Amino acid sequence: MNPNVRDAEYAVLGELPARAEMIEKTIQAGQNKFKFDNVVYCNIGNPHIFNQKPITFFRQVSSLCENPDLLKIENRQLVSKLYPSDAIARAEILLKNIGFLGAYSDSKGVPHIRQNIAKFIENRDGYPADPDTIFLTQGASEGIHRVLQLLHQPNHHQKTGVMIPIPQYPIYTACLQLMGAEPVPYYLNEQKNFAVDLSRLEKSLRMAREQNVNVRALAVINPGNPTGQCLPKENIREVIQFCHENGLIAMADEVYQANVFHPQDHPFHSFKKVLRSMGPKYDNQELFSFHSTSKGMVGECGRRGGYVECVNIDPAVLQELYKIFCMFSCANVQGQIMVDLMTNPPTEGDASYPQFKAEIDAIHTSYHRRAKRLTDCFNRLEGVVCEEAKGAMYLFPRITLPSKAIREAKRAGMSPDSFYAMALLEATGVCVVPGSGFGQEPGTLHIRCSFLPEESLFDTFCKNIERFHKEFMTKYKD
Repeated sequence: MNPNVRDAEYAVLGELPARAEMIEKTIQAGQNKFKFDNVVYCNIGNPHIFNQKPITFFRQVSSLCENPDLLKIENRQLVSKLYPSDAIARAEILLKNIGFLGAYSDSKGVPHIRQNIAKFIENRDGYPADPDTIFLTQGASEGIHRVLQLLHQPNHHQKTGVMIPIPQYPIYTACLQLMGAEPVPYYLNEQKNFAVDLSRLEKSLRMAREQNVNVRALAVINPGNPTGQCLPKENIREVIQFCHENGLIAMADEVYQANVFHPQDHPFHSFKKVLRSMGPKYDNQELFSFHSTSKGMVGECGRRGGYVECVNIDPAVLQELYKIFCMFSCANVQGQIMVDLMTNPPTEGDASYPQFKAEIDAIHTSYHRRAKRLTDCFNRLEGVVCEEAKGAMYLFPRITLPSKAIREAKRAGMSPDSFYAMALLEATGVCVVPGSGFGQEPGTLHIRCSFLPEESLFDTFCKNIERFHKEFMTKYKD
């Protein structure tokens, strides 16, 4: 076996979720010995598993594309009663440009869809975007993996390194471990709402280079996962300057850009927009930015839609990236359709706009309410401090555990946060991810918990967490 595969870890779907699945199977088999009737999967940002309603217009267009016979003349009268006119028109445009959903598209993705993505980026940032520098991907994760493959320079005498935030989404360490490359961690500043600290970047880079690591790139997740922060424009500018001064490629993971809860005080700023605003000095600063249909208010994780935009990348390098994508044919076409819909939704005046806007607004405000309620829940717990999420889908509360619990975790061969998370799962059915799966500053303990459970069940969800924590702290009181 490839030792890199054996050594790679992906905590989001690690030991805790595996145990959760075993518990769920036991309950489904009618052998329930637990104090709960179902498992609540808060370990991953998977909105539709919690009965989040799909966006109607998106599903209407997707279904028409999947079954084009519905658009035949003989079916038009009936279909017009079931589907709004703009959904029918959009499906016809997509089918005209795609051809056949069961056929491969261009390895970069359908040109028409890439053009719509470019328009979306231009409208968002106020700067031009080139469709030829956009690649459709199977979710953002594939784009991240492909770019890391491109940057990796295998060398027996020197490892390739990529700077990654700690805490981080573990796709970065997992991909780097698979390739035999070196994650170069830099700690976010928890005291400043998990901002990127320039002095910590400098220290991390210096230490890596002193250890003969060839540091090629710096990854930033904004809005943050698992930390929920939205980086201010000044902080992004500092990161870009740091990359430019040190010859690093910037990788901006921006999949939660629509999940922003305080847009007046903590708006989302794309790395590309900030980069373009910094003037001609930075015209050669390389940037890869990633987006996905799995997050935002769309939440279509199973569709596997995403894209990567390549900014200031040499055409010869782009051709090599295209070669990598060609090896894997193309992103699935239904996922590409979902990207088209995400980046080019109904607008005011369209038949579907009122319903679309109502659905998007309802999901967004519900996310915000749930985030606030879960934050308040955690902050009521003994020894727990939790920042309210400014964005994304998760909270990352800091937990102080009794020394007796820490000793018990050590005896069990577990990290203290894993021990706590496993106890939470066994007692309540709530599956979270221990902070050690994302990385955390030494001497601190956290868990990551999504705030996606159904709002109608949220009171019970929070009460179960509160009851468990009180019992846990009493049991292990020093």
